[in-house]
Amino acid sequence: MLFADWPLVYAHIFGVKQQTGQPSTSITLMTPEPITALLEKAIAAREQLFDARHKTAFRLFNGFLEGCPNLVVDIYAATLVLHNYADPPDRGIDLVHTAQVFLQTRLPWLRAGIRKTRNGTSANEKRGEVLFGDAIDRRIQEHGVWYAIDLCMNRDAGFYLDTRNLRYWALQHLQDKSVLNAFAYTGSLGVAAQAGGAARVIHLDRNRSFLNVAKTSYTLNGFPIRKQDFVAGDFWERVSRFKQAGMRFDCVLLDPPFFAVAPTGVVDLVNHNARLINKVRPLINDGGYLVAINNALYVSGQAYMDTLDALCNAYLQVVELIPVPDDFTGYSQTWVHAPITDPSPFNHSTKIAVLKVRRREEASRHSEANL
Repeated sequence: MLFADWPLVYAHIFGVKQQTGQPSTSITLMTPEPITALLEKAIAAREQLFDARHKTAFRLFNGFLEGCPNLVVDIYAATLVLHNYADPPDRGIDLVHTAQVFLQTRLPWLRAGIRKTRNGTSANEKRGEVLFGDAIDRRIQEHGVWYAIDLCMNRDAGFYLDTRNLRYWALQHLQDKSVLNAFAYTGSLGVAAQAGGAARVIHLDRNRSFLNVAKTSYTLNGFPIRKQDFVAGDFWERVSRFKQAGMRFDCVLLDPPFFAVAPTGVVDLVNHNARLINKVRPLINDGGYLVAINNALYVSGQAYMDTLDALCNAYLQVVELIPVPDDFTGYSQTWVHAPITDPSPFNHSTKIAVLKVRRREEASRHSEANL
């Protein structure tokens, strides 16, 4: 999954929930607190996420929601990643520097720091420049599973913190299952499935370099690497080939980019999300899972549910909604902004739904057997 460019308005207003757990219906103005005070609040709220050996990864500060929309801060093991979202980016330089100095003092165990400039003028600025240290972390551990990371490979950090709960779900639910990890990116969802005892996981992504990161994760965990399970190719074309070959899976993980165009098809999570779901649905075994993610900011939670409900019938049912972790959404004591779109019944614009699939022929056979 690759996040699309978030609109500038996201830098002013975004998702917050009231103490009731329901999205706020009014806009809360940004608190004019210094960044050091906001970061101190963020650290206090996330105290339980810090591990003594500094192996984990989490969002330390989500400025979009927590009071400083030009800055987002992530922790990957002992590496600090500072995202400058200012536009023009020069407006965020002093802010990033202040945050860096404060956090190096506040968290003295940090051994490296990277600045990613979202609106930078060069590829290096966007992918990340080293601010301090020379030992950038190359792996993190989550729920006992190792994941390879390459923090400067792409504009984002290459490992999505908002899908942590989904990786845990995969660990718990996919033992002995066959899995297709579509739009695999660096493969973390499929790695979690493999760690959970999946019988087979096929990773599909257009970029072979991303799939190589997934292979490194396999190596870190001692999983065997089968070359044919790492497929570099176009989603539309490869899924058609899978169908023609009669391939079936017990679970398809569908985590597409916000928008992408290829000669074989268009990915558009705002206007044509149902097409993606219908494309992979025939690949799923009777009783299998389809995990469908929509991270489009301007698609409300209810609009996404309406899309899913329109697809649901006796052969497809939503069985679970998986929330985004609190460190990514922000906490009640750190929230500042209100949403521009209501994510309810989800808790964030990254909307994760688990659907159960019945195959028509299997359901009919089952009904006949019960007559």
